[in-house]
Amino acid sequence: MNSADLGLPVDVPSTALFTDHYELTMLQAALRAGTADRRSVFEVFTRRLPEGRRYGVVAGTGRVLDAVENFRFDAGVLGFLRERKVVDEATLAWLAEYRFSGDIWGYPEGEVYFPGSPLLRVEGSFAECVLLETVILSILNHDSAIAAAASRMASAAGDRPLIEMGARRTHELAAVAAARAAYVGGFTTTSDLAAGFRYGIPTVGTSAHAFTLLHDSERDAFRAQVDSLGEGTTLLVDTYDVKEAVRTAVEIAGPKLGAVRIDSGDLLLVAHRVRQQLDELGATDTKIVVTSDLDEYAIASLAAAPVDAYGVGTQLVTGSGHPTCSMVYKLVARAESADPKAPLVPVAKKSAGGKTSIGGRKWAARRLDKDGAAEAEVVGTGAVPAELADRQLLVELVKGGDVVSREPLDAVRARHIAARDALPLSATQLSKGEAVIPTEYV
Repeated sequence: MNSADLGLPVDVPSTALFTDHYELTMLQAALRAGTADRRSVFEVFTRRLPEGRRYGVVAGTGRVLDAVENFRFDAGVLGFLRERKVVDEATLAWLAEYRFSGDIWGYPEGEVYFPGSPLLRVEGSFAECVLLETVILSILNHDSAIAAAASRMASAAGDRPLIEMGARRTHELAAVAAARAAYVGGFTTTSDLAAGFRYGIPTVGTSAHAFTLLHDSERDAFRAQVDSLGEGTTLLVDTYDVKEAVRTAVEIAGPKLGAVRIDSGDLLLVAHRVRQQLDELGATDTKIVVTSDLDEYAIASLAAAPVDAYGVGTQLVTGSGHPTCSMVYKLVARAESADPKAPLVPVAKKSAGGKTSIGGRKWAARRLDKDGAAEAEVVGTGAVPAELADRQLLVELVKGGDVVSREPLDAVRARHIAARDALPLSATQLSKGEAVIPTEYV
């Protein structure tokens, strides 16, 4: 059973109103004009990566599939639209029967992407495709931003595990999505129980400073925690004096104390001092976990420190300075009539300011160099060159309105690690730069 099927009390019965007002007014006008049934192709892409980023990460695809399945205009939703006079009665009648019946292709979740990559291709009538624009972009822009930040942090952390701890720094529903995206990007656990329940992500956590402050002494707090959770627990040692806390922690839990957590101060210096003290006390296997507003740069700066794991919150769930990927959803081809056999005609917006797009139904492939490393993202609208036929990136996700590709989250996470490892080594550099490989149009 897919853990997502369990649902949550915070789920909504319909995603139909996760859209913009003008999607429905366009629908009404197209229905009146007789153009609503024209076969159309929409594509999701970004014109550029966030400043300084070398690659993007596709995340949220699984949530997009859920959103498309739940895009239904039930009686309550239709009543709201009628009361607000958003659209006319003929359009409401059409919406009451809405079910997406088209096809969706996309980069598999966890894959990396670059400027111009056709991340998602949505095909069907104009009417059924245009309504999905906002909800698709909302999910992909958020989740991909979090996953990209997580990927950079995972690269900086190396083999050391990362704990997602950002639930209290974002919207309660966004927190669940952020934990999922962080797991895709390389994090190993989350503190958010809703994310664990819905997506099966391992959850962790022990105590906060409030627990220590509750008790008459730090010793009493540590004793209570060890008595309850066992000697393998993680004790928070920076409420008062770190050195004294470490001594007390080992005295109470013994040399098999699981870990100590440091949440403040000069983490590099304190980690070295704590490691030395733990070793001197015989707690050589006790691990050190550090938290305290970390980002990928802070994590990289601790590479030489005796740290065993990192907990990251605010910077992760805000995309480490880039909370969106600036993805867009554009019509790139449409038929000249509603005849199912009418050929597709490429269409594209032409404007100044770098907001032009390229028309036509696209394919994408990643060309490798002689050593097997990615050297170019190749995007085209015609026939796929024979040498790239087995390197195509888009996979079928929805066929005739039915989801045909759902994956366990662990498979998505493994795909991302493999995709990132196949990039040139400079992809993991934290210094600002351009996309690590160019996008070529053919």
